[in-house]
Amino acid sequence: MTNKRDYYEVLGVSRDADEAEIKKAYRRLALQYHPDRNKDDPNAAEKFKEINEAYEVLSDPEKRAQYDQFGHAAFGGGAEGFGGFESPFGGFGDLGDIFDAMFGGAFGGGARRHTGPQPGADLRLNLEITLEEAATGVEKEIEVPRTEECPHCRGVGAEPGTQPRICPTCMGTGQVRTVQTTILGRFETVRTCGQCQGQGRIIDKPCRECRGRGRVRRVRRITVKVPAGVDTGHRLRMAREGEAGERGGPPGDLYVYIHVKPHRLFKRQDDDLILEMPISFVQAALGDTIEVPTLDGKARLEIPEGTQPGTVFRLRGKGMPRLKGHGKGDLHVQVRVEIPARLTARQKEILQEFARTLEKGGEEEKKDRREGRESHETREGGGEGRGEGRDKSFFSKVKDAFMG
Repeated sequence: MTNKRDYYEVLGVSRDADEAEIKKAYRRLALQYHPDRNKDDPNAAEKFKEINEAYEVLSDPEKRAQYDQFGHAAFGGGAEGFGGFESPFGGFGDLGDIFDAMFGGAFGGGARRHTGPQPGADLRLNLEITLEEAATGVEKEIEVPRTEECPHCRGVGAEPGTQPRICPTCMGTGQVRTVQTTILGRFETVRTCGQCQGQGRIIDKPCRECRGRGRVRRVRRITVKVPAGVDTGHRLRMAREGEAGERGGPPGDLYVYIHVKPHRLFKRQDDDLILEMPISFVQAALGDTIEVPTLDGKARLEIPEGTQPGTVFRLRGKGMPRLKGHGKGDLHVQVRVEIPARLTARQKEILQEFARTLEKGGEEEKKDRREGRESHETREGGGEGRGEGRDKSFFSKVKDAFMG
């Protein structure tokens, strides 16, 4: 008996605490230390018992007066000395029942069931299209598995000519209310009606098509209009094309998520397209006019002489349509200079000659600088500089040898 803690200390209240303070402290501690919430704590059950024992005494004015005067000795062996301790939760079996009693079933099985019209669930489907289809827009027919209102009973659930009747147990609410009086006060619990399973009605003759559910499973073919300019991740909403509602509720929506397949030529960057275009080293050196593919067909592109590998040219308006706006993006053409893997003897001879002209030209340029002459001024003046005619003749040979 001397090992028992002071009951006021157990509940964490002062000795002059009123009934409301004691009840508030008890409710907080009882929920905190209930064994159902502390299954991994071996001391929780003993702590919970101690809390209940303290409340049993301090909540009763007569027992509290005896305790204040004589302490634990007032009850001999403790609270159990006057007939054994009974949980103030009465007939509640577990923590779920405690929550139901205190909070109206907001934590578990006593949660309120909705018996009125319920909207149907939304559906999501993925749709894969090509880059060309994304550029022009397209209509696609898709198959949508979903629940629909039963056409035989029109969603009622009963055979045509019959009607469901109101559940006599819950009177159509789908819920059964129970009032219990405990030491914590008067509590009302709400539970799903067991006779109608929360539906609020009983069908004596279920529909032979849907078996009383009012809905059937179907695969429906739906046409989706995909606007021009969409990209991967774009979402199209189709109102009322989702699952059927319950008890007269509206259908849900269908959301179609777009995925644009990778293209063999183009890479997309927002509304622009990127194309890697191979050209020969002769075209890069001498310049040329080439044709490049676009989503609208072929387009001509001028390659200036001396173009370096990786140079990017922009073709305006040859990209993707702008989904939210006017016009189109651009096509960015990045040239990739290709070096031939094998050369003929004649081609090697010409390249060796070219290498010698580069070396010779470098020596002449150094000589010009020593003599103080500016060879580029001569070229800018329109005159044919020393060796220019020879270079033109040489590059003609290169073009003939490598490009035909």
